[in-house]
Amino acid sequence: MKPDVIFLDAVGTLFGVQGGVGQIYSRFASEAGISVAAAAVDRAFIRSFRAAPRMAFPNVERDDIPEREYQWWKAIAVQTFTKAGAIGQFNNFETFFRPLYDYFAQASAWCVYDDVPVALAYWQSMGIRLGVISNFDSRLYPVLEALNLSHFFDSVTISTEVGVAKPDVAIFHYGLRKYNCHAARVWHIGDSYEEDYQGAKAAGINGIWLYRDRELDEDKAKDSSTSVSNLMELIETAG
Repeated sequence: MKPDVIFLDAVGTLFGVQGGVGQIYSRFASEAGISVAAAAVDRAFIRSFRAAPRMAFPNVERDDIPEREYQWWKAIAVQTFTKAGAIGQFNNFETFFRPLYDYFAQASAWCVYDDVPVALAYWQSMGIRLGVISNFDSRLYPVLEALNLSHFFDSVTISTEVGVAKPDVAIFHYGLRKYNCHAARVWHIGDSYEEDYQGAKAAGINGIWLYRDRELDEDKAKDSSTSVSNLMELIETAG
């Protein structure tokens, strides 16, 4: 069935980190005179990110959101370098972190997956409306623009502005209210089985799990109605 709307996740679905988080963090650290291995930073970042609360700020004024986002990521960075055994080398972490944070608003920090522009252009040509639902922060707007992806989307819904994060059904319902269509006529595609596939399914939306270059988890694949390794597998389905 051709959907009326296709929502997509952002990081891990549309684009990924260029070279990996550990490599970027360690490069910035090296430029600041801090010695820490990229692999150690990468491992520490993954643990710190998974342990952090979801990035959503209910009952916060919109003007205060960017600062909340900044402090959220700074706390993860502090934990990352602490777990990597390098936090004691910093004289002024705030001075170090601001340029690192700003870097992730630039195109050079990210790489667009090869299948993304082709699939988005095809769906757009078919008259299917496209939107983003993401647990990323407000830097997503300049990133989509810098990566030449913003023109594909007529809506962007992010957890920090909504006040709830995937897999909470509220963020999916919030995105859906921007369109005059039934949830059953909508897809949501994302690389997280729990946040994207299960969250969308709970909201009544057709969830599609994009596992990309990871090994397919057969147990999860059996439960999900659609599991794909790249967006090209969905081209004919949505045609």
